[in-house]
Amino acid sequence: MKSIAVIDTGYESYDYELELFHEHGYQLIIYNGPARDRKLQLDFAREAAGILVRGTSIDEEALDQMPNLKAIVRYGAGYENIDIETATSKGIRVANVQGYANHSVSDHAIALMFSCIRNLGGNSVLNFGKPARKEVFELHNKTLGIIGIGRIGSHFSRKTSALFERTVAYDPYKTAEYMQANKAEKTDLPELLNKSHVISLHCNLTDETQYLLCEAAFLKMQNKPVIINTSRGPTICEKDLLKALNSDTIHSAGLDVFEKEPPGKDQEMLLKHPKVIFTPHIAWYSDRASYELQKRAADNMLALLSGKHVDDELH
Repeated sequence: MKSIAVIDTGYESYDYELELFHEHGYQLIIYNGPARDRKLQLDFAREAAGILVRGTSIDEEALDQMPNLKAIVRYGAGYENIDIETATSKGIRVANVQGYANHSVSDHAIALMFSCIRNLGGNSVLNFGKPARKEVFELHNKTLGIIGIGRIGSHFSRKTSALFERTVAYDPYKTAEYMQANKAEKTDLPELLNKSHVISLHCNLTDETQYLLCEAAFLKMQNKPVIINTSRGPTICEKDLLKALNSDTIHSAGLDVFEKEPPGKDQEMLLKHPKVIFTPHIAWYSDRASYELQKRAADNMLALLSGKHVDDELH
């Protein structure tokens, strides 16, 4: 019986995948060795026809070790850890799961935004009745800037539009009409950086967006904005973010993603900064989103192996 391997585990149950694949003649095998040991993970999946991955790097070296591989599906929307070009050249089909967490991530970004503005992480019973920070502002006369207004960014824009006086968005791949339909005005990046009081990132990680917020970008920020990142960690240069926090260039930062994950000792100064509120890359999660993610990943895998078209296929 051909096998499909889960090489990045972490979900409570794989009952849906087990039943679906068994019904169609595939055995689901689930890696249970040490986490983030790529050599063991790839050895485990060596004979698999399909692999389900989360964060493990699937590059040319990995692909060369799996001669029977026909399909890769990533549990999630991002796919920067998969060498799609090499996979395609080898006849291996690749898909992710798009749109499953539009509500979860946009809700989480709103939670981080309010946590930063209201300083919800910095209070103490010892100072009962006194705000821990004086710089708490209202939103009704402020401008929101959204970088990347695709599936998640558009949900975030529509949900927050009533809170702000103005919402502007930067996304070179979306039209002004699309943005207007999603309660935002199209603008360029320098204008967004200059005018916004809150800046929320919702873009994919590409060569264009890596370190999109760096020292030069922070220096363009005139309104001491709150920075929210629920997209991908390397869209922000953390060294420059820390400098912006220390120099009072920005108000605060709400982070769910980081340059290196899980964060290491060299990132402790950022994580422990009094103007930073962070969560451990969990913006994607809700009970509904988690179920949909696993179900659609399994459905996509079976479709790819069966030669069918899926909307989430990557080329």
